[in-house]
Amino acid sequence: MTSLGDTTWPEIPERPLLVVPLGSVEQHGRHLPLATDIRTAETVAWDAMPAIEGALLAPAIAYGASGEHEGFPGTVSIGTETLTTLLVEFGRSACRWAGRLLVVNGHGGNSFALRAAVPLLRAEGRDVAWWSLAVPGGDAHAGRTETSLMLHVEPGVVRRGRAEPGETAPLRELLPRMRAEGVRAVSPNGVLGDPAGASAAEGGALVADLAGRLVAAVRKWRVDPAGRLLD
Repeated sequence: MTSLGDTTWPEIPERPLLVVPLGSVEQHGRHLPLATDIRTAETVAWDAMPAIEGALLAPAIAYGASGEHEGFPGTVSIGTETLTTLLVEFGRSACRWAGRLLVVNGHGGNSFALRAAVPLLRAEGRDVAWWSLAVPGGDAHAGRTETSLMLHVEPGVVRRGRAEPGETAPLRELLPRMRAEGVRAVSPNGVLGDPAGASAAEGGALVADLAGRLVAAVRKWRVDPAGRLLD
């Protein structure tokens, strides 16, 4: 596995697959760091890389579209329109030398920009796709799922004593108000779920499963009309 940031230009292989993690800087309750989505996307991509031949791991794109979290200090969102433009220009530049580009997305709110940017790049003849960290049955935000992931990825930054449940209603019931008023309107502490029961062991198993699914998806390389790499 090769890190793009540690490589010199003569060492770049011919038409490699470039993998770039995409995250966000946004609140994750009182107990998880603002960079949670960046670190989980980076970790899953890093763990998958040794099994993907000829791939390069690019430095992460840290900022995303997180406007729904702007009611909390620390959140920095560049918005869907700007993120779309960034992704298009990133893809156009990288694909001058990369044979394929894969965006590994750690924040659900980035999907609107990905669904706009990646099909455009593909229509221009570039082999680009995106894949999101998705845990079937996981809670929505800063609950047991993300807390377990971070206890595995970087346990020293988890403030376990501050962990508390937030709004646990199904996300589909919360989305209309969240979109109109933001996360803080439905969850004053910023948590959508309950971190109780989270563990590093569970997080390790989740990372292993996500990395394995990512490797399998890359090997099949089936891309849907929205530009998403299918599992």
